[in-house]
Amino acid sequence: MEFKYTEESGLVKAEISGRLDTTNAEDFGKQIAPLMNGTKYDIEIDTAELEYISSSGLRMMLTLLKSAKNSGGSLKILNMRPAIREVFDMTGFSKLFNIQ
Repeated sequence: MEFKYTEESGLVKAEISGRLDTTNAEDFGKQIAPLMNGTKYDIEIDTAELEYISSSGLRMMLTLLKSAKNSGGSLKILNMRPAIREVFDMTGFSKLFNIQ
């Protein structure tokens, strides 16, 4: 899993690639920690290169969503692959996230 982002004037543009699963969810949590400091961020995550997401990965995405909303910001997920969308649909997460 690789996660990188840039922030400019409260807009965070991020990209995630590879597999987001139990083996790297903790690392992902550490990487997103600066975005969960109470600062209002509008976050856009490009998932075009995300190949797999497990329940641990979903939990981390939900944590980021809650943090963004609690600070008055937002989270959008962009370019989701059909297989990843299916996981979001099956778990009901599609109803929670702004997926474009």
